[in-house]
Amino acid sequence: MALITAGVTGTNGKTTTTTLLAAALATVARPVARVTTLGFFLDEVEQTVTKSEAGFLEVMRRAEAQGARFAAIEYTSEALARGYAKTWPARVAAFTNLSHDHLDAHGSPEHYLASKAQLFMHLPVGGTAILNGCDEACALLAEVVPAGVPIVWYGVRSRGEAHAALDLAAVEVEVTLEGTRTRLEDGRVITTRAIGEPFAENALAAYGAAIALGVRAEDAAGAIAAAAPPAGRFEIVSRAPCVVVDYAHSPDALARTVATARRLCAGRLTVVFGAGGNRDRDKRGPMGAAAASADRVVLTADNPRDEDPHAIAESLRAGLVGHGAVEEILDRATAITTAIRDAGPHDLVLIAGKGHEREQTVGHRRVPFDDRAVARAAVER
Repeated sequence: MALITAGVTGTNGKTTTTTLLAAALATVARPVARVTTLGFFLDEVEQTVTKSEAGFLEVMRRAEAQGARFAAIEYTSEALARGYAKTWPARVAAFTNLSHDHLDAHGSPEHYLASKAQLFMHLPVGGTAILNGCDEACALLAEVVPAGVPIVWYGVRSRGEAHAALDLAAVEVEVTLEGTRTRLEDGRVITTRAIGEPFAENALAAYGAAIALGVRAEDAAGAIAAAAPPAGRFEIVSRAPCVVVDYAHSPDALARTVATARRLCAGRLTVVFGAGGNRDRDKRGPMGAAAASADRVVLTADNPRDEDPHAIAESLRAGLVGHGAVEEILDRATAITTAIRDAGPHDLVLIAGKGHEREQTVGHRRVPFDDRAVARAAVER
């Protein structure tokens, strides 16, 4: 029996949406094959295979051999541009959002969106599209959904006005350090342990996709509420001071993550971040601007690759003109340690850009580096 695939694409939130969706699908049948930025999994067991087409197929074979019915897969724009949606089509496809990212790979915003659209163009009869009605890109995606394939629209108004009548419309979103609670227009409540309004969108997308695949609404909501969020997604390392590690590495993701941090911060907010070298240079100024609401900004190295880290920091600084508290500490461990050392018990330090990653790419070398481990060590000193 072929696996029934649920696919997720978009700029931000793919991993979280896929993870929450897999948890909901597991209420019907286990194991669930899950493919995300974090790796290949059968339920919560990571599979030791290469991150390649051969590794992917091996995990799918293992899933079928263990009686799996579902696969929840994160589809990247690069894979979709290579025809992955035609090779491995989804029965249900969910779209999170579209913002500035990966233009070094795609060349233009139009090609970037067209690549993501492939997932929806190949939906089969009997499939379903789950679209973010508050993201303007979804109006174009709706045009490529095959005739007869229903669309479920969801939305949280903080992203913008709805461009379609919403089936899953958030009317209230409550964010605390314990998670995110979303009340829908019809009175239903969806909660997630993930912290931040963007995760309300991810939870609604996962909820809609799960129901489209036959999961009972109450089971889907319960599984999403219980599921642990992916590593490095507004992950709290310490409470006093509050230290958070997040994967945000695009202007939109960073702006929304900073907004969440500001919402939860009782004291001063410090943001520590950089930008990847040899990648989309045009997003660096907007990334700097995304951090401008912080009380203090520490510019540091991300994965500099072959670029001069100071030059990258200067590109980020272009979006912070007029900010009175910007400093450059290019050694990332020193930057994190300094920010935490200087924080008071009511302050919040947000360390953005690398999230779950356990390596830093410097030149052609990959050296061990984990923001969370560095932060924990700094807190314990």
